[in-house]
Formats: sequence, structure tokens, C-alpha cells
Amino acid sequence: MSAGGGSNKLISVHPEELRFLFELEKQTYCDLKIANNTENYVAFKVKTTSPKKYFVRPNTGIVQPRDSCVIRVTLQAQVEYPPNMQCNDKFLLQTTKVEQHSEVEELPSDTFSKESGRKIEEFKLKVFYLSPRENFGSSENELPRTQSGSDNVSSYTQTFLLSPFSYKDLIVINHGVLIQDMLKRQKNQKGVDSSGFFLAYAIMVALVGIMMGLLLDIAAA
Repeated sequence: MSAGGGSNKLISVHPEELRFLFELEKQTYCDLKIANNTENYVAFKVKTTSPKKYFVRPNTGIVQPRDSCVIRVTLQAQVEYPPNMQCNDKFLLQTTKVEQHSEVEELPSDTFSKESGRKIEEFKLKVFYLSPRENFGSSENELPRTQSGSDNVSSYTQTFLLSPFSYKDLIVINHGVLIQDMLKRQKNQKGVDSSGFFLAYAIMVALVGIMMGLLLDIAAA
């Protein structure tokens, strides 16, 4: 049984999948909201195929009638990227009716066992990893990572036009990217007179600054 919000379900789950912003050596989390659709007390338990990678709080609990609960699933810091950013981890959310005013500590050990004779509803949740670039827009203070070199100019221009930074900052960033690229290229020049190279790049930087200023003045008009 997959996650869903049908009226015949004990609970509804949102979202119906777990999405984590994946960055090396950083913890990240995803919140699940479960809502009790009934007049009964409903107990839940969360299981995963990779218990060493995730913290689930609370992993077991009871939701009162017509109430809701937020479960935070935390992905521990990872030291390497998964192949193609694909994740095969899965989560299972089990729910069942329990006696009124039940406490988590008082639940029988076989509460979520089908052999107990209880009706158990199960919700399977897939896991997806997002790179910072894919998740751009959710954090206003983070810039997406792009390839090095002058190709960064268009990427950073788009980023700043979509974010709450000043036009002046945009011009500074574009100049910075060009100059950084210029220095890298010059460093790779060995035994070659680079005076003409520097002059060409200086002209390029000046022209880009003028063009950006004109474009931004038009956009601000």
C-alpha cells in the first residue's frame, strides 16, 4: 500500500516521498506530516532499509483523533556522492488503531506485527537526493555550484536576476568570474608573452561591465 490521503485510510501522509538536499559532509532533513483521519487513537512506526544512515524522530508514536504529528527524518553526513545521485533507500510507515489514551511506552511489542491480528496499514516512501543546483530557490543565500571558467558568467547572471541581490552585486560577480578565469588562463601560459592576452581580457571585462550596466538600467526603468 502506497502513501495517500484517501478518506478510508487511518492517516494521510505529506509529502508522499522523502527528498533530501544532498551535500557532502552535511546533515540534511525532510519532515513528514501525518494526520489522523479518524476518531480513534492511531499508533505509527517508521522503518527504513538503511537505519545507519538516517535518524527518525519520533520513529514511534501515537496520534490522537483528528490530530497530526510531524516526523523529522535526518540524513547523516555522507562522505561520497551516490552513483548518478540515485538512492535505493526506502521507508515504511506502519499504522494501526490502539486503545484510547494509550501511551507509546505501553504499546505491546507486537503492536505492528501482522501476526497480532491487528489491521496494519503500510505506507511505502521512496527517497530522492537533490543537488544544490536542483534545489535552487529554496535557500535565498546559497548559490548553485557551476563549472569553472567563463561559462559561469551566464549561470551567475541568471542566479542573481532571480535572487534578492543588488544590480551592483551582479556586475561585481560577473567581473570577478571573468578575472578569475583570466588569471587561470594566464597561469597556464608558459613561455608566451601574455601582454596582449591581458589587454584583450581587460577590454572584454570593460565591455561586459558597460553592457551589464546598460541592460540593468533598462530593466530597472
